[in-house]
Amino acid sequence: MTGKRYQEPAFDDVMSTVEFRVAQRAHITVDADVCRSCTTKACVHACPADLFVPTSDGGILFNYEQCFECGTCYQVCNGEGAISWSYPDGGHGVVFRKG
Repeated sequence: MTGKRYQEPAFDDVMSTVEFRVAQRAHITVDADVCRSCTTKACVHACPADLFVPTSDGGILFNYEQCFECGTCYQVCNGEGAISWSYPDGGHGVVFRKG
């Protein structure tokens, strides 16, 4: 019996089915001053949306508008008070749609 193999969709194809509804209040904030003392910059490597960019002065540039709300950055951050994270306001944030 020959079966069809399931092929994983490409990441870009999956992301094309995501809608981002930007709220007036950011659900995540990053304190670049705290980030300057960070030696690992784990958020830069861990964020699946690539939203953390190191700056030339050692800080972090961050744009929450494309955030998946996964909380990975908050979990891997070792800088006390560097990242504040909360659930987005209702009706905002990531909306996954099929099709």
